[in-house]
Amino acid sequence: MLRPWAAPWIAAVLLCRAVAQYSSDQCSWRGSGLSHESHRRDVEQVYLRCSQGSLEWLYPTGAIIVNLRPNTAPLPGHTAGLHVCIKPHASSKGSHVYLERSGDLKLLLAERDQGRDAVHCFSLAEGALFVEAVPQTDIGRRITAFQYELVSSQDPGTHMYPYLQPASLTCRPCSGAELLMAVCTSDFAGSGVLRRVARAASDRASYWVRLSRLFRQKEGVFSWGGARRRQWSGRVHAAAQCGAQLGGEELLLTGSVHFGEAWLGCVARYKSFLQVNARAQRAGANPCHIDPE
Repeated sequence: MLRPWAAPWIAAVLLCRAVAQYSSDQCSWRGSGLSHESHRRDVEQVYLRCSQGSLEWLYPTGAIIVNLRPNTAPLPGHTAGLHVCIKPHASSKGSHVYLERSGDLKLLLAERDQGRDAVHCFSLAEGALFVEAVPQTDIGRRITAFQYELVSSQDPGTHMYPYLQPASLTCRPCSGAELLMAVCTSDFAGSGVLRRVARAASDRASYWVRLSRLFRQKEGVFSWGGARRRQWSGRVHAAAQCGAQLGGEELLLTGSVHFGEAWLGCVARYKSFLQVNARAQRAGANPCHIDPE
């Protein structure tokens, strides 16, 4: 809904469409609101064209519009299948975050809610991010900061994305073909055991993992070492409703990394995976080559 006092902002948006700011890598942006000090109705345009990145707005004054776009043009009619998820920094403050579309502003995230370690998602078809500074007499030590991820419903594995899908989908068993594809395309894949439950939020379960094999990983979520045995270890998350087998039998563990955290995807007994992998090798149907031993 258009707020009664929003008209001056919308007029400013229309007047300053030419005032655009591109980050050097088009993935992340860092700017200062000090340039708005004498023109508090300035609205700066920011364009980001990556699947993930970050924004850091120091001393926020005025407002910025963050236009998030994929680095490749979506097919006609597929824009509604694109979603954006943002995770504010724990110390983020100084601004309210809205969705802006054709002059309508819809509150997405109030300033008071930005330190709660929560991820907020919306469809790209709903509009751009309108980040409005909260009027302050002293803007010192105020920084609005968040990470973002752009997710397409057409991408393989989107059904495992933890912030968009219900637990009934993220917890479902994977087929043999999905297991093979997960080993080849997931952000991490390896074999090991889930040792114990770590401190978890109400909507997730967190596990400590010991891996005897690591086929691939992204962003270094697992580290090498250990007091007794040299092995990979780290922490993974899953939806709270998803059960997990702790200790004992070795498991194939695959998953994705979102906002620097590892989330479980396809999981199976490692012996079962070896059988699936052997059959696929004999049939020449493996999507990639791995050495399971």
